[in-house]
Amino acid sequence: MQALRIENLKKYYGALPVLKGIDLSVMHGEVVAIIGRSGSGKSTMLRCINGLESFQEGRIEVAGYEVQQTPAQLRALRKEVGMVFQSYNLFPHLNVSENITLAPKVVRRCSDAEGAALVADVLRRVGLEDKAHAYPDELSGGQQQRVAIARSLAMQPKVMLFDEVTSALDPELTGEVLKTIAELASAGMTMLLVTHEMGFARRVATRTIFMHDGRIREEGPSETLFRDPQTPELQAFIAPDLK
Repeated sequence: MQALRIENLKKYYGALPVLKGIDLSVMHGEVVAIIGRSGSGKSTMLRCINGLESFQEGRIEVAGYEVQQTPAQLRALRKEVGMVFQSYNLFPHLNVSENITLAPKVVRRCSDAEGAALVADVLRRVGLEDKAHAYPDELSGGQQQRVAIARSLAMQPKVMLFDEVTSALDPELTGEVLKTIAELASAGMTMLLVTHEMGFARRVATRTIFMHDGRIREEGPSETLFRDPQTPELQAFIAPDLK
């Protein structure tokens, strides 16, 4: 069963084409890594999927919703599609528990008791059970990013989008976050990850997509794609990681 379908997606900034006809299908339970150089359109595609960017041509259907730009349609979509960004975007004046339960209480009208149970569950899943009452400035960068993941999980999304979530972290903290994402993958969460972590993509993603100049230039099972890249662009891109 498909979790995501993109057909002929085109996106322009003014006269500049950024996405030049993207076609992509993702099945439920798949983990898809999206790799490519800066400016290849990776993050723009992810933001189009979540309705954060408008697009000029094509069609996107995700978690059973067609992505359209009316406020009501976007609210419905974002109940089912979680997104975690490079910056953590936690509210500094709210503790971890309050950051996590804010959206479920507003959007899903969950009770205090339901919220407490939700916090316990999602913090357990990201390995931060003892941080419910901590404030963001009391946490490391890796812990803040894991709270951001927990906050998205609290909305019980059908699809999770990760946009270079480790790019601002040092190697030790990056490992914490990648371990959390790998555990979500093992649990069957449908995920799309824009990442520069080639080893992680190869090891954890069921499929990897290589974007180049606004197009999907190459895609396939991760191990196969990294072992035997077919295009000169992908060969050059992953060459440093093969040394």
